[in-house]
Amino acid sequence: MSNRGTLYTISAPSGAGKTSLVNALLEHCDDICVSVSHTTRPKRPGERDGVNYHFVNKASFMAMVNERAFLEHAQVFNNHYGTDQNWVESVLTNGKDVVLEIDWQGATQIRQLLPDCVGIFILPPSLKTLEERLTGRGQDDPAVIRHRLAEAQEEMSHYAEADYLVINDNFDVALAELKSIVASQRLKLTHQQQRNSNLLKDLLS
Repeated sequence: MSNRGTLYTISAPSGAGKTSLVNALLEHCDDICVSVSHTTRPKRPGERDGVNYHFVNKASFMAMVNERAFLEHAQVFNNHYGTDQNWVESVLTNGKDVVLEIDWQGATQIRQLLPDCVGIFILPPSLKTLEERLTGRGQDDPAVIRHRLAEAQEEMSHYAEADYLVINDNFDVALAELKSIVASQRLKLTHQQQRNSNLLKDLLS
């Protein structure tokens, strides 16, 4: 049997701490990586092309849509985001887990195409905390923040579509819960049979 990796979709409203948690997860777990999405969103201060996103113009993005190059794609805040299908499939085939940081629309598309993916939703402990985190970034004016809060509530209404729910109140606790989810998936019988096929053969011969 091939030692195929697990695909995780991690969704959260803007300001819930998703990216920080995913980055910490990658530091603490081996054989797991995050997919770098293509986007038409402008680059924010400190972001790097090919690291945070593949930044492309709308014409290039739509050309990739027409070529069916995306595993999923969606429009969020008037910008487009997409996941490179060939890259994801290559990494999974090589036995590494892949994390997709995507909104609920993308997660729904992924689940329809790949029913064995694992969905995780991250929520803030309160709306007040979410507003404080968005304001603390210092990147958006009050009108934009109000819009993001309204969009966040719409995003959060889809939490029940995931397999796991993590509340990011205490960062260390939330990170430990994410690590536990990955560990539990890797201990499932099918994965253990793949990873330990030779051992099982020897034990039962």
